[in-house]
Amino acid sequence: MRPSLSPHSLTLLLACGLAACAGSKQAIPPETPTLKTLAGRTVKVEKDAGVAASEEQTIAAYQKFLEVAPRAPQRAEALRRLGDLEMNSADNRSATSAAAANPDYAAALTRYRNYLKAYPKDPGNDRVLYQMARAYEQSGQLEVAMATLDRLVAEYPKTAYLDEAQFRRGEMLFTLRDYAKAEQAYGSLLGARAGNPFQERAAYMQGWSRFKQAKLEESLQSFFSVLDQKAAVLSGPGELQSLPGLTRAERELLEDTFRVTSISLANLQGADSIQAYITSPQRRAYEFRVYEQLGELYLKQERLKDAADTFGAFARREPLNAQAPLLQARVIDIYQGNGFVNQALDAKKDYVARYGAGSEFRQANPEGWDKAQPLVKTHLAELARHHHALAQQKKASADYQEAVHWYRLYLTSFPKSPEAAQNNFLLAELLYEDKRYAEAVPEYEKTAYQYPAHEKSADAGYTALLSYAALEKAAAPAELPALQKTSAASAQRFADAFPSDARVSPVLTRAAEQLYALGEGAQAAAVAQRVLALQPPAAAAQRRVAWTVVAHTAFERNEFDKAEKAYGEVLALTPATEPGRRDLTERLAASVYRQGEQARTEGRARDAVGHFMRVGSVAADSPVRATAQYDAAAVLIGLKDWDAAAATLEDFRTRFPKHTLQGEVSNKLAFVYTEKGNWAQAAGEYERLAGTQPDAKLARAGLWQSLQLREKAAGKTPETMTPAARAMLVQAYERYLKQYPQPLEPAVEARYRLAVLARADGSAARELASMKDVFQADQAGGAARTPRTQFLGAMAALSLAQPAVEAYRKVQLVEPLAKQLKAKKARMEEALKAYAVAADYGVADVVTAASYHTAALYQDFGKALLDSQRPKKLSKLELEQYNVMLEEQAYPFEEKATELHELNARRTTQGIYDEWVRKSFAALRELRPVRYGKDERSEGGVDAIR
Repeated sequence: MRPSLSPHSLTLLLACGLAACAGSKQAIPPETPTLKTLAGRTVKVEKDAGVAASEEQTIAAYQKFLEVAPRAPQRAEALRRLGDLEMNSADNRSATSAAAANPDYAAALTRYRNYLKAYPKDPGNDRVLYQMARAYEQSGQLEVAMATLDRLVAEYPKTAYLDEAQFRRGEMLFTLRDYAKAEQAYGSLLGARAGNPFQERAAYMQGWSRFKQAKLEESLQSFFSVLDQKAAVLSGPGELQSLPGLTRAERELLEDTFRVTSISLANLQGADSIQAYITSPQRRAYEFRVYEQLGELYLKQERLKDAADTFGAFARREPLNAQAPLLQARVIDIYQGNGFVNQALDAKKDYVARYGAGSEFRQANPEGWDKAQPLVKTHLAELARHHHALAQQKKASADYQEAVHWYRLYLTSFPKSPEAAQNNFLLAELLYEDKRYAEAVPEYEKTAYQYPAHEKSADAGYTALLSYAALEKAAAPAELPALQKTSAASAQRFADAFPSDARVSPVLTRAAEQLYALGEGAQAAAVAQRVLALQPPAAAAQRRVAWTVVAHTAFERNEFDKAEKAYGEVLALTPATEPGRRDLTERLAASVYRQGEQARTEGRARDAVGHFMRVGSVAADSPVRATAQYDAAAVLIGLKDWDAAAATLEDFRTRFPKHTLQGEVSNKLAFVYTEKGNWAQAAGEYERLAGTQPDAKLARAGLWQSLQLREKAAGKTPETMTPAARAMLVQAYERYLKQYPQPLEPAVEARYRLAVLARADGSAARELASMKDVFQADQAGGAARTPRTQFLGAMAALSLAQPAVEAYRKVQLVEPLAKQLKAKKARMEEALKAYAVAADYGVADVVTAASYHTAALYQDFGKALLDSQRPKKLSKLELEQYNVMLEEQAYPFEEKATELHELNARRTTQGIYDEWVRKSFAALRELRPVRYGKDERSEGGVDAIR
């Protein structure tokens, strides 16, 4: 803005100036010698008609005033106005003189500098600084102008010139290529007070400042804010160049904004970058223009692919937008107009897909859809013709697929066409020829059943079934049931629609098979009965299938008597050489067998046996016969008819020697013989099991069981057995040990049984050897030892002490006494060690026995000392002294024996009162008759001995 002086102000200044000049030429009266006195006078100024004055004259008048009135109160105003006049004069010269390319603002600047120097604190200095900055700028001194504006905004942050100052700063900084500071200057104007006239231009220039710094993302934020201000206009239809309601400057600003926006987007990710800036409903309203203008830029740059992709990107992004078809049509035009046939074809497909009859666009924009339909129809026809021709020419699956697609879409778009049925049939045929059976089926069925009857109706219905058959061949197991169910339903529909067609019989037969395979027994049987009821009758092969379905269905319903009858009908229709006849015979056998199972379940055991045994008469060679005979034996066992069960099982063994149930037969025979008390026969069966059983664990268990039964058959105890029976058992146990040295427990048990048998035979050597084997096996058993092996090991250890005891007893205390005493004591120590080994097992029965025997040894040794042979030739006194000495030697042994017997006796407090505890009590009565020489008491009496 350029400051100007009002006419009134100019007249006053001129009047003052002239008065001052006139006064300077006259003598000053004595009473008013100074200007100060004049200041207080009242001067009447007559109304003047006006003074004709030029700009130069006005400047001269102000200059004169400043010269003659150096202290006038108006001096500051005059000085500032003089600067403004100089500024206006320079502006006028610049405007009127073409030669004044660099107008001279020096005079104005001098005035302003003088003013600031004279009045540095004046509140109106912001206007002076503003004018100075403009003068510097006009004279080309941009750096100084910038510094002046910086001073203005710094010293007067609330100045009325702030917005314009900031904008001018931005402009100068941009001119000086200081884009970063220019960005800041423009930015200070954004979001400023309402009515700021610089906002739109500041946003535009801020964008350019950022663009120049290669800050493309940020520059786009600025440019989009410029577009936002014209969003209402931009969101309307029409070309950008002809949008209504815009001035030429506004249109040019918008066009340039779109141009630089498109350049920025192109330098980023193109159309992919747009969405980051569509952040509000108003931007979404003119979003299509952003894509459009970017596409136009690409076209100018001959980047055809990018242009097409950009137009298409909006159509994909906003498929329901009213502008989407127009941009998508541009894609087609680009490709088709530039000879890109394949791309044009794809674009047409895309157009039809987006704006066809079934498109979502139709619902969203009915009016826009109507406008798009001429192109949709044109493109559909072109696409169908193109791919139909290719399919006929090349026989390629891809071309068939395309042709099918466009036929289908055309039919969807025009469903009421008179040629719809024929076209639908051709569509189905194309699908069938291309082996797209799953798609062909519904089209054939639609052709057959959804149009009025026509010449292709029955053929379409039957070919649908052929399509189902083709699908079944290729179907995965999981898909087959649903497919067969649908096929069977279609077959029945065919029979209902075309009952006189010659193809009904095979169609229904196959449907019955399918339904049976689906587990739809009732429905399968109903369709099969429908086949059997056809007139004229169905072919024998088809009737056989129908009877088979009836038989299978009855079998699965547990109607086994009906199944037996139906299988008989099937066999009557099946040639003897038919490969499947054997399977049917098996089914017949199974029907009889299952009647036996039913009878067994219902508690009719004798009827069950009858049915099971009848299987052999209806199907002598059937594998079911063996199972049936085995089950008959099982039922007989349940009836406790041991003789019949044994006979049936023995016959089974003879008749089916290689049957997998032979092992079970042995089991059952072993049980039957056991129940009958035929121990030897039962033992033989268990031995048979052991010999044939592949499982080593079960085989060993069977052999062990046979040993127990053999022993039971031989007699109640080893002592009551015959020597021959004991010898047989010894051999059997030895064979067992040789074959199964492990696991430990039964092996130790077998060794112990050998020891017992040896004892019964009176063979102490064999018994001792076996007991030693028992002891050693348990000792070496490690983690495999069990309570049973430890018990038997303890018993064996106890038995192994006996030879040491016998060796001890053989030593007599006779002369030479010292030698004999030493030998006997050594034998005693050996026996004590043996008993200690047995006691260490911790087995109660063995501990009490070992304790008793240990105490008895001590007692016996003391007694042996007292009963030892006396030396010869002792005097009576010496003999008495010798006897006293012997008593003293024997006493500790007697005390030790007493202590051990008492220890054994105290085990009654642990609930142990066996043979050895009782013997310890008896020994204590002999050793301590005063204390223990009483009748044995009940548990209460025993508790007192503590």
